[in-house]
Amino acid sequence: MKYSAGFAPDEHRIQKSQMLNWASRFNICVLLDNHGYDSPHKSKEWLLAVGATTSFQPTDTATLDAFMQAHQGKWIFGHISYEYGHTLIGKKARTEDFIGFPILQFFCPEIVIECSNAHLKIYSDTIPVVQVLEAIQSCTPQSPQYHSTVRLTPKLSKQAYIEAIQALKGHISRGDCYEINYCQQFAATNASIDPLHVYHQLSAVSPTPFAAFYRNEDKYLLCASPERFLKKTGETLISQPIKGTFKRNLQNATLDDMLKTALQNDPKERSENVMVVDLVRNDLSRVCLPGSVHVSELFGIYSFPQVHQMISTIEGTLKPGLGFSAILKALFPMGSMTGAPKESVMQLVDAYEPTPRGLYSGTIGYIAPNGDFDFNVVIRSIVYNATLQHISYHAGSGITYYCDAETEYQECLLKAEAMSVALS
Repeated sequence: MKYSAGFAPDEHRIQKSQMLNWASRFNICVLLDNHGYDSPHKSKEWLLAVGATTSFQPTDTATLDAFMQAHQGKWIFGHISYEYGHTLIGKKARTEDFIGFPILQFFCPEIVIECSNAHLKIYSDTIPVVQVLEAIQSCTPQSPQYHSTVRLTPKLSKQAYIEAIQALKGHISRGDCYEINYCQQFAATNASIDPLHVYHQLSAVSPTPFAAFYRNEDKYLLCASPERFLKKTGETLISQPIKGTFKRNLQNATLDDMLKTALQNDPKERSENVMVVDLVRNDLSRVCLPGSVHVSELFGIYSFPQVHQMISTIEGTLKPGLGFSAILKALFPMGSMTGAPKESVMQLVDAYEPTPRGLYSGTIGYIAPNGDFDFNVVIRSIVYNATLQHISYHAGSGITYYCDAETEYQECLLKAEAMSVALS
């Protein structure tokens, strides 16, 4: 980039929250935040993209590849909604979601601020770094626009949810699928919130390694995701699906450790996890060199503020000459949010989930100038349209033949807990 500089934050007495306060006033911005989690595959501590020199909403894979090729060597940020998966398999996507995010959008930011190893770097093609620093430092913090408690109601009654689970188990018994991730939406209208304040609330309640604050005009994503969809480092592709959730016991460390052990040994959770591992291995094998796809961690147990999760890691070496759209076509939508076989499950999702998922169970992330990228799975997230005053979040779980509908319903409520607290 034309303008770039690196420095320690203390040199200019600026903090991440101050930068986000400044960035959130632009029509488009995205913060991707690791919240200090350490792992072998950690990318950045956080990454902030502000403004757009160019923005694009590709309608097919050919135009997506053309955009990527035209902007090689630049930072690219963007999102992909779940419904784009229909396009990738030649099907028509469902109608626009409740919030109104574009099905797919990428943009090249005016300014990128990267934090790695407690060291900041600022990049821009158009604005000198000193002007960026002055703008951030002169930006007066806004007082939170507090809202009354926003109560979201489920689009499905509990009875309708249980009946849907029983119907899906019928499909599994007939061999239509082996596992399906079934989701329900909680929504409200006439909801007025301060998105930045709610994001800070959500981050305080549930700091996670793939969190995001995303403003796209009047639409917002406030994301507390613990899950990575796909990372590329050099020629290595890494996917880390989550399947397996147990509630934590934060009052008793001994019982909490016992819950971790119980999760690791639970036959239902292990069977769900291994199914999605096999699915991701199959997806990666379509774009990776023969023999390179392998499971580097199986049934890993990771703890987050509300829950323990079972996470596996699958890696492979990318075949030469494949573009971003080819990788997407092989792996999107992610296996943890669909099931097996993927196309059959996507048809069942359309049939049994009463509303489109939209950005939920899609992805948001970045492509670096060197071609490496990192994208999350949009879960544990609030989406909001400030103009329409529509707000919603989803929660789901993996359905197998031996699952219990009541238990799956309670798991959905557990996963929705942090969003509910952040809005109260």
